[in-house]
Amino acid sequence: MKLVFAGTPEFAAVSLAALLGARHEVTLVLTQPDRPAGRGLKPQPSAVKRLALARGLRIIQPGKLNEVEALGAVAAACPQVIVVAAYGLLLPSVLLALPAQGCLNVHASLLPRWRGAAPIQRALLAGDTETGVTIMQMDEGLDTGAMLLQRTIPIASDDTTGTLHDKLAALGAQLLVQALTKIPAPRAQDAAAATYAPRIHKREAAIDWHKPAVEIGRQVRAFNPAPGAQTRIDGETFKIWRAGIEPGIAAAPGTVSTTGPDGIVVACGVDALRITELQRAGGKRLPAQAFLAGFRLAQGARFGPVHD
Repeated sequence: MKLVFAGTPEFAAVSLAALLGARHEVTLVLTQPDRPAGRGLKPQPSAVKRLALARGLRIIQPGKLNEVEALGAVAAACPQVIVVAAYGLLLPSVLLALPAQGCLNVHASLLPRWRGAAPIQRALLAGDTETGVTIMQMDEGLDTGAMLLQRTIPIASDDTTGTLHDKLAALGAQLLVQALTKIPAPRAQDAAAATYAPRIHKREAAIDWHKPAVEIGRQVRAFNPAPGAQTRIDGETFKIWRAGIEPGIAAAPGTVSTTGPDGIVVACGVDALRITELQRAGGKRLPAQAFLAGFRLAQGARFGPVHD
């Protein structure tokens, strides 16, 4: 099938690779403009761009999709279907109406739950026990189109945004190829059941130790690998990367209860958090035992909030 593909991060690159592996003809790739990244803040190509370059595909990187040049390039590619996966720009109505068989989107949630930009993180923060991927027919709304295929997977107790991302990227690629083999009959979403997944803001990563340990644990998992759940002690900021729940401990929220090779136990509003991996500002991610070898953390010390 002749396709135009629009996507930007690694999640989308997995779908593009699957399309190429299934021998679809990708006549044009749209991806976001190169963005500054790394310590030198030099412009870096997206994961989709890197793959497209390696495969010799034609690429355009418009800042806006209503630019005449971008619209002309997509029209000239004559796609039967436009495939979108984590692109970052909404398709204007002229593009939605262009391909004979419509525009398909790979979305990392069980629509209509978690429409929007951050479905993986929001599912973890909410304590969902399952998630999945939906292949949908796009319309002018935000993830409101009719559903073609949907598959569910459980969320493991130790899943982070990073591990869940990889599972859903692979599942999404598989479902996308399946949907394009024979496009299924569309099924309308139940708008009354919709929830929204707004973009993650850095301030959400600040830990409030007055919350129950189970909520803080979800926060740690949702913000791994970015931006990292954050706290402070003695004026220094730390990121917590892995932690478990320690029930039955009652002390002032943020108080260090015990430290040892198996972690740092910190009291929360309800129960406690056992921190097993953390990082000082400017340092490396370390297991708790290695961290304690280089940083003295006395019993009774208090973790506190991060202020912008």
